[in-house]
Amino acid sequence: MKKDAIAPPTRWTRDYLFDILKDLGIHYIFGVPGTNEIPLIDGTSYPENGVKYIECLHENIAIGAAMGSARMTGKPGVLIVHVTPGIAHSIGNLFNAHRSQMPLVILCCQQQNELVTQEPLLASNLVDLAKQYTKWAHEVRTAEEMPLVLQRAFKEAMAPPNGPVFISIPWEFTMVAIEENQKIKGVTRISPHFTGDDESIKETANLLATAKNPLIVAGDAVGYADAWKEIQDLAELIGAPVVLQSFSSVANFPNNDYHWQGELAGSQAGVQAAFKDHDVAFLIGFGAQAQVAVFKYSDGPLIPEQVKLAYLTNNTWDIAKNFYGETAILGDIKATLPILNNYISPQRPKEADARNQKLKALDLVRAQKWDLYHEKAMNEPDIWAVVIAKALKEAIENRNLADNFVYVHEAVSDGAPFQYYLPFGTKGAKPISYYCVAGGSLGWSMPASLGIKLEDKTSQGIGTKLVINAIGDGSSLFYPQTWWTAAHEKLPILYIITNNHEYHTLQLGLQQVVAAYGKAPGYGWNPKTMDPSYLRLERPKMDFVNLAKAFGGEHGEVVLTPATVKEAVERGINHVLGNNTSYILDMRIASDTPPIQIKSNDATFLVDKRYALQPTLNISLEDSLRGNSLNMKASLKNTDLLENESTILNLPSFF
Repeated sequence: MKKDAIAPPTRWTRDYLFDILKDLGIHYIFGVPGTNEIPLIDGTSYPENGVKYIECLHENIAIGAAMGSARMTGKPGVLIVHVTPGIAHSIGNLFNAHRSQMPLVILCCQQQNELVTQEPLLASNLVDLAKQYTKWAHEVRTAEEMPLVLQRAFKEAMAPPNGPVFISIPWEFTMVAIEENQKIKGVTRISPHFTGDDESIKETANLLATAKNPLIVAGDAVGYADAWKEIQDLAELIGAPVVLQSFSSVANFPNNDYHWQGELAGSQAGVQAAFKDHDVAFLIGFGAQAQVAVFKYSDGPLIPEQVKLAYLTNNTWDIAKNFYGETAILGDIKATLPILNNYISPQRPKEADARNQKLKALDLVRAQKWDLYHEKAMNEPDIWAVVIAKALKEAIENRNLADNFVYVHEAVSDGAPFQYYLPFGTKGAKPISYYCVAGGSLGWSMPASLGIKLEDKTSQGIGTKLVINAIGDGSSLFYPQTWWTAAHEKLPILYIITNNHEYHTLQLGLQQVVAAYGKAPGYGWNPKTMDPSYLRLERPKMDFVNLAKAFGGEHGEVVLTPATVKEAVERGINHVLGNNTSYILDMRIASDTPPIQIKSNDATFLVDKRYALQPTLNISLEDSLRGNSLNMKASLKNTDLLENESTILNLPSFF
């Protein structure tokens, strides 16, 4: 009797990955194809797996796109990279993901296990390359270990605080045949919604209730927890201004609340000034505590020592890692703040109402100043970023898209106008309506826009009908290949290039370095020139519209004057809302404008007119510089020392 033929296998170890993705509802894998990865990528060819492979032209684009997807869904972004060059190419955005606590699972297909010791082509110690910027990095030891390792990887990426996980898999381990019933049951979920210790909450409530002039600092863990309302309630209870951490990854407080004071400055003096008049500061979810590039111990700590600090976050590492805390709460922000607020309510400070009224009045002053600044910009010969920001605000609101847009920000020199004018408030938006990264490695935003646009359902309930990516000309040159994937996947995204033909943030940075060390004993360093050619992008000047066309981005225009910005923005938005292709606006931002000379702490700065006249977001800080007197007659003509000091303290940071 003839035996039946053995049926060919229909499942392999690589299918454990697709068991997990189905369980979690993850529908995309990002990557750059390589031979080793083909068995994994092949799994996306089966419709029953419900996963699409998004092909990118560089690994840093793939990881950036996975980050965008992860931020929208709250689930791990998944990417596959190719041996040593693959993980090496993605290190810049892996660093960004690590600093911004992005949930990622990075799969890297190592060379054959039997061959690695002989140092074959492309092989290296992949775990050592990745582990500095991950929660866990591991190389699979045997094919039988695959389900254990994959379950742990996804569990760990999603556990609070979120973060990237790296798994190296010798590629032959992905092709081992398994039985139909050999499946991963699921991924263990660890709830982030845990409350802090009750005694610690009471101590913090007492400290805040007795503070004479409290300050709230909102970091990224606030936005990730979707905790706007809870912090608004706290700010109202104690009458405190709210500043955001520098380079916030999301909108950590709504900008239509009068307590909102924008982000901390990117300079040592600027951070110190934001804290110095406060006796108590409550650091909530504040992980990126030293977002400055020039620092001198002789100039004092970033947070003055006389300020008492209280902490609340879900990450022990971020509690008192740099500054001693009088009190500390380890807990989920959204779950813990209502308890804290309930303890404060019976002992609410008598001065809170007066502080709130003052902040309301200052908010009106700030609005007057920004509208006057916009009016001034409209009469300039060149484009200032505020003109673009106001045009975007009006276009979004006129189309009722406050709950259906995401703004991706990498116009590093021009953050304040976009953060102030765009509707990142309680009339439809959510923290993830704004997207940036805390790491600062450039070139992340164009890749991120891909992953954001792919996701139409988000963890915080907003939509992604309109995705806008504003990016500086220098940053956009890192990965223009992004436009190929946008065209390939038919993703309509509005790209706004703030094109000033220079690395303007680095020019500001050069001035900060000279101010700090030009006359410092033991240094006395000054550059050969304060306008070096290597900080300009000229000879030849870039044509971004035609550059995009080369990668399949067929639509766009160059915008030259303020008067033409609004109509160009309208055309761009109409295009991406009505087509499946992107639109590029090459905005020729003012450059070589006559600078204004500003003095601060015995240092002289040459600041472009658009920055020298730009109002501060932290209006409570400006008021303290003025001696706590309200100036209801806001005027752009005022260039006295106090205005100049405020300008210096709020200049953008640099990389």
